[in-house]
Amino acid sequence: MVSLRFVTKRLLLLVPVLFGVATFVFGMLHLSPGDPAILMAGRRADQAFVEEIRRELGLNRPIYVQYVDFLWQVVRADFGESFILMRGRAVSDILEARFPVTLELALYGQFLGILFGVPLGVVSALKQDTLTDHLTRVGALAGISVPIFWSGPVLIMVLANWLRVVPTGGRIAYEYSPDTITGLITVDTFIQSFADAVTFQPLDLYFNFDPADFGMFIDAAHHMLLPCLVIGIYSMALISRMTRSSMLEVIRQDYMRTARAKGQGEKITILKHGLQNALIPVVTIVGIQFGTLLGGAILTETVFNFNGIGTLLVEAIAVSDYPIVQGTVLLFAFLFTLVNLGVDITYSYLDPRIDQ
Repeated sequence: MVSLRFVTKRLLLLVPVLFGVATFVFGMLHLSPGDPAILMAGRRADQAFVEEIRRELGLNRPIYVQYVDFLWQVVRADFGESFILMRGRAVSDILEARFPVTLELALYGQFLGILFGVPLGVVSALKQDTLTDHLTRVGALAGISVPIFWSGPVLIMVLANWLRVVPTGGRIAYEYSPDTITGLITVDTFIQSFADAVTFQPLDLYFNFDPADFGMFIDAAHHMLLPCLVIGIYSMALISRMTRSSMLEVIRQDYMRTARAKGQGEKITILKHGLQNALIPVVTIVGIQFGTLLGGAILTETVFNFNGIGTLLVEAIAVSDYPIVQGTVLLFAFLFTLVNLGVDITYSYLDPRIDQ
């Protein structure tokens, strides 16, 4: 059981981390070349108009005043308005619309990686130096070595263009227009499809399953399959290698031999004593991967035409849209710290000695 003291201590440690990231982002963007006022006004605008925009943005004030205002805005989750990409639109609204795209991609991709990576790593460790182990290691090495900007187009060419079993990109077919409820396209389409399949009567509730009612959800899941597979392959390869390495170390420990000597079954020994201890380094890898994906799977989003926060950040950097860059980086830092908090809590659950 995780103690409240442990969680509170980890939460308090997040404060200086976020403060440091906010300070770093503010300093880097103000030291970078380019003037936001000139970018907004245009290269041919007169100086008076540029100065007016600079006053409106507060760029004419002392740097320490801008810094204090920036920190206050960060506390209130107010990152201002977009300068160029979506001029006049609040950055928080832009992130709210784009982040669910990245979140959904990261969740499903990481789920596939864990679902297949952990069992493959365990089997590979238990069958060390057999054909199964060799095949698993070769597959994992290939999955790590092949870059996404190559594997993505290749899978599109094979599965979408040649075999035509999945769409080439996008989140849903053009004929569907689901309402935005959570921002997660599969969740929103399922909710709407389920609502269409349910009939309310005065005293009864009828559920009439018709595959046609779930056509929108099936199409959304169909579109998510290929990009999640691309992320899942890389994640699965890394997780399986780490699981194998950790399991090989654990199964040679004295407590494993003691459990077998006491007559405990092999499956219980492996799952209860071996896997639980072997998962600690695996959780670290999963946390790092998931945190990175939440910051934007830029290559995957670009290849499959997913407008998440990864592509948003690249577009904002290209045109020096400072508010979007600041908001996106700070959101990424906040999410990464939350993921690390989850990893620490998982550590203390797997090994109660950590929570001391």
